[in-house]
Amino acid sequence: MKAIRFTIFMLLAFGFSTFAQQKTAGKATINTPGLTCDACKDRVERALFRQYGITSAKADVKKKTTTVTWVTDRTDIEQIKTMIANAGFDADDVTAEETAYKRLPISCRKPVAEKSKK
Repeated sequence: MKAIRFTIFMLLAFGFSTFAQQKTAGKATINTPGLTCDACKDRVERALFRQYGITSAKADVKKKTTTVTWVTDRTDIEQIKTMIANAGFDADDVTAEETAYKRLPISCRKPVAEKSKK
């Protein structure tokens, strides 16, 4: 009888400790209009995975969006947009960092007509 009580107690204690360790996650889809090819996609995803707290990042060239999930107590959406901008791409309302944009391969740069519309 004591063994059964002890087992039940341990299962409950383990269950509560596991529940207490769960982190909240954020998820967002960010407009990244500069995605033109797979090289762009790879650059954005690599830049995001360097950010502490990012759990997944998926750039979509056809939709020109990037879907990101992250642990909310480690990073936030503004830091994520800044990381994309620092990689040389626009992210929603955050404009690409100019020196990073100039380092992009020519195939990843927007045509001059598109860039001047902003």
